[in-house]
Amino acid sequence: MTTRWGILATGKIAQTFARDLALVPDAELVAVGSRRLESAEAFAAEHGPGDGTAAYGSYEELVADPAVDVVYIATPHAFHLDNARLCFEAGKHVLCEKPVTLDTADAEEMIRLAREHDRFLMEAMWTACHPVIRELRTRLAAGEFGTPRHLHAELGFRVDAGPDDRMLDPALGASALLDMGIYPLTVAHLLLGEAERLTATADLSDRGIDLDVAVAGRYPGGALATLTASMTSYSSRTCSIATSQGRIDFTDFHHPTKAVFTPYAEAPGSWAVAPGEPVVVLGEEPVIGQGYGNEIAEVGRCLAEGLRESPLVPHEQTLTILRQMDDLRAQVGVSFPA
Repeated sequence: MTTRWGILATGKIAQTFARDLALVPDAELVAVGSRRLESAEAFAAEHGPGDGTAAYGSYEELVADPAVDVVYIATPHAFHLDNARLCFEAGKHVLCEKPVTLDTADAEEMIRLAREHDRFLMEAMWTACHPVIRELRTRLAAGEFGTPRHLHAELGFRVDAGPDDRMLDPALGASALLDMGIYPLTVAHLLLGEAERLTATADLSDRGIDLDVAVAGRYPGGALATLTASMTSYSSRTCSIATSQGRIDFTDFHHPTKAVFTPYAEAPGSWAVAPGEPVVVLGEEPVIGQGYGNEIAEVGRCLAEGLRESPLVPHEQTLTILRQMDDLRAQVGVSFPA
């Protein structure tokens, strides 16, 4: 079964998505929609397979295309709910860029709409579909690497853009927490379980959005986490997990190619320990492109099986992370005009 995709919006994330889509077997880009026909035509010419990709100058025309099975929504967060409603009412399944909405209430409404129209809905949290993360999650839960006690993850890069850019405009949902912090929060959720308590501090812009945020968390079994996100500086993008038997390291948890567990054992001397032979953790499946291909493949699998949500990115997981971000934004004093 070939899954026929439409892409709604033509920004940077849509272009990255389209490049990975081209690498996925049984997935085809058949249509793209933009608010400007010229943008859609240029996108289709660059990313479409030959001359068969339709280009539309409105989102309404895109979702009306009978050749489209599922729509990938790549607009700013503030528009996701309206875009998804348009798709569901046209009978389309939806993969929606993360976070699916600005807050939990809107996400609950999106899920309600998906159920009302009997359509598939998944947040594009490709980290949860990533083969390396999935393999580590399974082996860590089985106790293979000891008991996790502390996780640290950081993601940040400097955003140099004008005040109307979606990354800096409060009306469009600008937020280091929503754009970058969702990844450390998600990886902690996947590897440690649902947070019991989260506490945040942040540095805000003169327009009231969080430019930098740090989160301390307590997770099941007493595990702790420190998580950071930034739009003003370049982080290491690393993630490390200290366990009762050693440590697990990602050099780049945002786009991992592997995780490495280093066991430690007592050595002669006071408080001395020595590292043992590292264990490299790879996924059972290959990473497709930058990892977006794996979430694309997961959507295709779910549709082929008639599912309405993915077991890898269930609706409740999406809502859980959004509830956490709602609470953290309230703690640091960030709200959106909408």
